[in-house]
Amino acid sequence: MASVRPSAAAAPRPMRADAQRNREAILAAARDTFEEEGVLASLDGIALRAGVGNATLYRNFPTRADLLAAVMVDKIAGMLALAGKLAGTLDAREALAEWLFQLTWALRIWHDLPYCIASAQCDPASSINAASAQMLAETGRLLERAREAGMASSAVTAAELFELATILSWGVDRYGDDEAAARRRVAMAIAGVFQVPA
Repeated sequence: MASVRPSAAAAPRPMRADAQRNREAILAAARDTFEEEGVLASLDGIALRAGVGNATLYRNFPTRADLLAAVMVDKIAGMLALAGKLAGTLDAREALAEWLFQLTWALRIWHDLPYCIASAQCDPASSINAASAQMLAETGRLLERAREAGMASSAVTAAELFELATILSWGVDRYGDDEAAARRRVAMAIAGVFQVPA
C-alpha cells in the first residue's frame, strides 16, 4: 500500500530572503511614517521610503488596515505584558484604572489611530479588529477582576471601556496632553466605573 504523502498546503512555504527584507523595510518605513505623519499618511510615500514599488507594498499588505495591524504587533505585545504585570502587582481597582490610563496613552502614539480603531468597528473584516481584540480581552479580564473584588460597577462592559479609552486617546492627542494631563483626564472620565451601589 502506498504511503500517503503530507499535503504541500499543510505548511506555508518560507518567505524568500529578499521578500522578507522587503516586508521588514515596509514595516520600518510605516512605523517611522506613522510616528511623523499619523496613520493616514500616504501609502505611496511609505513604499518610496521603504525603497520598494507600490505593488510590493500591496502584495504584502493589501489594505491600510493590514499594514497598520502589522505595525501594531509590537505595541500590542507590550500592552499585553503590561496588563499581566498590573494584575500581579496592584489591587483590582488600581490595576483597572492604571490599565485604562496606559491604554489611552498607548493608543495616542500615532495620530489618527483612535479614528482607525473606531472606524474598523463598521468593517468586521478589518485586520485592526483582530489586533484590537487582544487589548479588549485584557480590559475584560481586569474589569471582571475588579467586579469580583466589589470595586467596579456591573453596569459597564469591557467593550464600553475600550471604546472610552479610544475616545480619550483621541482627545489626549488633539489637546496635546502631557502624561500628567492625560492621567487627570482619564481619572475624571472613569470615576463612574468605580461607583458601586451599596
